[in-house]
Amino acid sequence: MRLDTSQQMRTDMRLRMAPRMIQSMEILQLPLMALQERIDQELSENPILVDLRETPPQEQEPDDRSAKEADAGEDTAGETGEFDLVPDDWRDTYAEGHRVSRAALSEEADRKHDAMQNMASRPRSLHDDLSDQLSFLDAEPNVRALAEYIIFNLDDNGWLKLDLHEIVRDFGGSATLAEAEEALALVQKLDPPGVGARNLRECLLLQLTPDVPCRDILYVLIANHIDDLQQNRLPAIEKKTGVPIEKIKEAMEHLRRLNPKPGARFAPESAQYVVPDLIVEPNEHGGYEVRLVDDHTPQLSISQYYQKQLKNKSTDPAAREFIQKRIQSARWLIESIEQRRNTLLKVARAIIEHQKDFLDKGPESIEPLKMQQIADRVGVHVTTVSRAVDDKWVQTPRGIFALKRFFGGGTTTADGDEVAWDTIKQKLLEIIAKEDKQNPLSDEEIVEELGSHGFPVARRTVTKYRRTLRIPSSRQRKQF
Repeated sequence: MRLDTSQQMRTDMRLRMAPRMIQSMEILQLPLMALQERIDQELSENPILVDLRETPPQEQEPDDRSAKEADAGEDTAGETGEFDLVPDDWRDTYAEGHRVSRAALSEEADRKHDAMQNMASRPRSLHDDLSDQLSFLDAEPNVRALAEYIIFNLDDNGWLKLDLHEIVRDFGGSATLAEAEEALALVQKLDPPGVGARNLRECLLLQLTPDVPCRDILYVLIANHIDDLQQNRLPAIEKKTGVPIEKIKEAMEHLRRLNPKPGARFAPESAQYVVPDLIVEPNEHGGYEVRLVDDHTPQLSISQYYQKQLKNKSTDPAAREFIQKRIQSARWLIESIEQRRNTLLKVARAIIEHQKDFLDKGPESIEPLKMQQIADRVGVHVTTVSRAVDDKWVQTPRGIFALKRFFGGGTTTADGDEVAWDTIKQKLLEIIAKEDKQNPLSDEEIVEELGSHGFPVARRTVTKYRRTLRIPSSRQRKQF
């Protein structure tokens, strides 16, 4: 039975699009310095790519030929333009008789690649590693998107500090709590064990794989007696569980081998300089202009020299196939970089437009903002927004901030206005700064104080934010 032609075409299109989409997502997620490193690596490996910054100005005239013509290998002999640019150190290698062999091309690419090996590269982050693992797991699209969003919100230790209701609320769209729970379970299956935990108890329990010694005792100790363990109240544990102290001590030896901060090993060992990907500046109309920091990014193009070799009948067939693939690879890279540029600008402009009060008045005026809102405004999927803002920094008149700093949930004030959780945190700090240090406010009193300012919040919320901000309890804050 013959396969339907249109069905075969659709299948071929999907097979071609998959690697392009993967590369596009990878390029979008890269911060500026990592993008420049990726481009330098591609330049070293692909002789077809040309950096226009390294060529004489008189040779940088634009060519009307499209990238599609380049891929087709159309003969453009006799024309001059940017595709005629061939680095000087390549001309001698390939000039003789205009004959190119695949071996010569590969040797030149390998030589340039070797020169790049000593360059420092961007260390892999926890988010990079988990995202790669997630790509190998089967999941429904919405669950996978939620899992990516959860990974994006893990802290440096690999913990999830948001509860699932907040994840669903901030993710937006049609996400449900059941899907969020399924997504979290997916993340918690990834390595290193313990990632995605919401507290110490859960983090340690996730690491109790079947091969852990004293697993059954450890499960009971961690699940039900972790406070006693932290206070070294072993007789109390023995009395409650019936487990002899000797067994408890043996289990504790194995407990010490578990990692309460499974994501910490991905953290950089030394402080990293922040290089902003975007700059925000005020304009004459009272608004703000957003521009990309890409002045030093290589300007890529495709060498027409190799297009001619592709058309040249005397070119070795294996070399022609090699050139064809390298031209296609170069096209995909150039298109992915341009798509990154466009997406990042659109997303950043939408964020800055929404958070104008933040820039005008300061961080206390930040507005609640969900990634879904930006996705709807820009016309992309929420995971595209997540990738666009991941590890990206923006320089503003108020300072340099991570783009994800502008996102966050909120609540409704007594007057019916939306207010961001960050605004409430700022108010909490202000209230504690003004309290009587000899009679500090309890969490219940802070709730009442916030309520008097129009911020109705629950006690557990105050306790959670106080701990997040590393503010001691009222008893610990008391001064005599």
